Order: sequence, then structure tokens, then C-alpha cells
Amino acid sequence: MMTYYIIKRLLLIIPTLLGVMLVTFTVTQFVPGGPIEQLINQLRNPYHIGESASGAEGLYRGATGLDEEKITELKKFYGFDKPAYERFWIMMKQYLTFDFGDSYFHHKTVLELVISKLPVSVSLGLWTFILTYLICIPLGIAKATRDGSAFDVITSTLILIGYAIPGFVLGILLLVLLGGGSFWDLFPLRGLVSDNWHQLSTVDKILDYLWHITLPIISLMVGSFAVMTMLTKNSFIEEIRKQYVLTARVKGLKENAILYKHVFRNAIIPLITGFPAAFILSFFTGSLLIETIFSLDGIGLLSYESVIKRDYPVVLGTLYMFTLLGLFAKLLTDISYVLIDPRIQFESVNQ
Repeated sequence: MMTYYIIKRLLLIIPTLLGVMLVTFTVTQFVPGGPIEQLINQLRNPYHIGESASGAEGLYRGATGLDEEKITELKKFYGFDKPAYERFWIMMKQYLTFDFGDSYFHHKTVLELVISKLPVSVSLGLWTFILTYLICIPLGIAKATRDGSAFDVITSTLILIGYAIPGFVLGILLLVLLGGGSFWDLFPLRGLVSDNWHQLSTVDKILDYLWHITLPIISLMVGSFAVMTMLTKNSFIEEIRKQYVLTARVKGLKENAILYKHVFRNAIIPLITGFPAAFILSFFTGSLLIETIFSLDGIGLLSYESVIKRDYPVVLGTLYMFTLLGLFAKLLTDISYVLIDPRIQFESVNQ
């Protein structure tokens, strides 16, 4: 049954991925200000020729006007001389071998470009994921066992305040307070590491990295506390109120034994089943505003710039990669349900 379900879900990935790519590719055909138009504008203004013109700069350097023949040649240079359906078919065949082409605006392939941005995304996503689980689950359990107490009310208030504050606002506030603004100069303003990082010892490199990543992680993490903490609390409260807990208490079992031997393994299922997907996707987390505030060149900033510049290879290539990862992560989540709790059947998971 498990093998049949996995094969079925893997086969469903194909039409889902194809549909996502087809819709996005279709939309890009109608968006004004495409890469050709942007490049033509740059070529007509030789004083503002940017990185995007580097591939054709030798052909059109100093051009103040472009006739139809040159525009046609430019379209052929970037592959826009073919019909849309043919370009889509060629693109999907290349994507099957993970050949995402070259960026229009960078001197790198799409895959190299994404890999170069991963250190920032891994730092933001992985640390946020780990700290959120390590802090929110114990906190949620403590709140569940003290439901209605002063501790529960105070922590809920603080968590909801943090949830209500946008991450970028908190980031600016932290920079003003702790980044050498009007108050204390305790943390750096920009970058993932210092300029002299390669000259530092191993221990100093680790400390320097943690020093730089502290404020961005806090800015990202505070908003996610509320969801995970309240999910943990509600899951444990629901289990604590069930009949088997009352029976265990009547039999004289201690509260800690009931909580960690009986309640824990049932209440933790909704949290653990989402662990594989959250872990995988955390490697590719990007936050445009946080990356901009702290001058971190990651996937969030790359995605935004690619959309603005109509850098279609980057837009479509990253969409293909992240959609594929998301679909596999969802499959892992469904499988983990059954592995953790054999009472759940694949038929019910798929509904």
C-alpha cells in the first residue's frame, strides 16, 4: 500500500509541476517591459549600459537607435525569435536535466547563481527552523500544563505582540537600538561575515558569523513563535483532556509520567509530521525585506530583482526548483504521518 501510494504521488508531481510552469510561462508572455525591451532601452542610452547588455555589448556598443534588423538579431540572440510554445517545450526539456540556462543580467548560470545565494538563505532558514522548534515546543508544553495561569497569560501576550510586529519593523528597531544607531553599537549593520573573515581563526570565524546573523534571525524568528507555540499548546491541551489521561490519573500515575509517556507521543504528531518539509524548505528560505535591511544578498533579494528585471531564466528556473522541492516535501510529510502513527492509513492521508 505504501509503495502504491508513493508511486501515485510521484506520478501526480508531473502534471502539477507542468501546470505551474505553464501558467507562469504564459503570464510572462503578457508582462510588459520584457528583457528585450529593457536591453534596447539600455543600448539606446550608452551611458547606462548595465550588466544585462554585456552579452550583446560587442555587437551594439554605443548604439543610439536600433532598426528592425538589429532588434530581430537581438531577439534571436536571446531565443525570442521562436514561437512561445516551442520555447516552452525547449525549456521543459532542459529543465528535466536541471539545465536552467543563463541569467540575462548576470555572468552566471541560474544554478550557479542560486548556489551563490544559498549561504544567506541557509543561514536565515535553518537557524530560524532549529530555534523555533527548540524554543516553541517546550514553551507550548509549559503553557499547556499551566493553562490559564499567570505564566500562560503573560507569555501569550508577549508572543502575540511579537507576532503583531512585522519582521522588517523589528529589524529596523534592532538596528537602531543595537547596531550603532542612536543607542548601542553591539552588532554589525550589514553582511553575513566581516570583510576580514578569511583571515580569522576557526573559532573567530564561527563567532563572527554568529555575531552577524543574530539580529536577522531574531527579526525572522519572533513572528513564527506564535504559530508554533500555540499549535503545540492546543495539541497538548486536546490530549490532556481525553479520557485515557483521566484514567491514568485515577490509576495513580504521576503527572510527568502521563505527560511524557502518554500525552507527548500523541500530541507531538502534528508537529513532527511537518518537520521533514519544514527542514527541507528552510534551506531555501528567502526574505526580501530582512535581506535588504541587513544587506544580505540571498535568494529573497535575487527573486525580487529577477521579477523586476524580467530575468525569465532565473524566475522560471527557481520556480521549477522550489515547486519540485515543495511537492517532494509534501510527500515526505504525508509519509511521516504513517511512519509516526501506524493507525493513519494512506487513504485518509490523501483525502
